[in-house]
Amino acid sequence: MKSTYIKFIALSLLVTLTGMKSYAQISKVDIIATGLTCSMCSNAINKQLKALVEVDSIGTDLNTNTFTVYFKENKELQPKVLKNAVEKAGFFVGSMVITAKFDTAKSPDNPVVSHDGANYVFIESKNTAVGKAAQYRVLDKGFVTQKEYKKLVKTYAKFPSYSTAVDNNYHLKAI
Repeated sequence: MKSTYIKFIALSLLVTLTGMKSYAQISKVDIIATGLTCSMCSNAINKQLKALVEVDSIGTDLNTNTFTVYFKENKELQPKVLKNAVEKAGFFVGSMVITAKFDTAKSPDNPVVSHDGANYVFIESKNTAVGKAAQYRVLDKGFVTQKEYKKLVKTYAKFPSYSTAVDNNYHLKAI
């Protein structure tokens, strides 16, 4: 019964939001990868990320295992595509921070922006910068460490879509 209720809420939310006009532009993404042991590991991730047509350039910090991905003008990707590229190289995403501009009429009652087949759910909508570029941390499974995700599931239980792990839902927290 609870599972049906959660699915109903998620579906209702999706149907309601598909009609909302919005604009989102992700300009860069910072990825902290886990499991790297040497510079060859970072090279494997670099190759996978550079293979994406939408990627303009990548900055790498080997001390923190951070990859900063810049997109070509008017090009962007959903966060899961970047996560899949890191995993294809044989590693995992420990943290992902997107720098994006979300331009839509949002209220605390409507903390979701739909764009290009993805739903961006703002966990703390009062801190969300609407209409200007800001940084948001992706809090979904696969975008944070397993240990952190277990804590977040308990913390964000009030968001039914968080624990359902729908592929195109991204839960963001402004930083």
